[in-house]
Amino acid sequence: MALPSFNGFLSFHWPDVRVTFLSDLRKQLERNGIVMFNDQVEIERSQTIKPELARAIQESRISIVLLSQNYASSSSCLNELVEILKCKETVGQIVMTIFYEVDPSDVKKQTGDFGKAFKETCQWKTETEIQSWTKALIHVATIEGEQYSLNWVNDADMSDQIATNVSNKLNATLPRDFEHRD
Repeated sequence: MALPSFNGFLSFHWPDVRVTFLSDLRKQLERNGIVMFNDQVEIERSQTIKPELARAIQESRISIVLLSQNYASSSSCLNELVEILKCKETVGQIVMTIFYEVDPSDVKKQTGDFGKAFKETCQWKTETEIQSWTKALIHVATIEGEQYSLNWVNDADMSDQIATNVSNKLNATLPRDFEHRD
């Protein structure tokens, strides 16, 4: 089986993260030698998680969850989050959170504008989906090492620090393909 051509997966709600922040973050990660899966080029997102997207998450050494005001308005983002946390639990995938213009407590408790978006997304969904998403949001809001964008003067500095943190985390762990060799 061929090794993936990327190191990580970035889960985000496109309209919230401004083109500049996402571009800055991707550039800084690339400068540090970190290639993130690019779903905009490779596959389209949908309501349910496509096998290609699930595989990209599973093959990643690190997932970065970029939580924003309307992240929970996307069932696609919420399904990605569930898959990411499943990989964290089952294969020890590194997961980093970035709270971009959203308070971590609103994510954890599903309150404020974040909570309103989540409640709207939950309409017409099964109780199983809602419970799975709620559990995932509570869990991701408590992951250590979070970045909180309101503490930063500008997006470029924040992107630079995140890229450094990602690089440090990846350098501190063995690649999964190496770990499973005899």
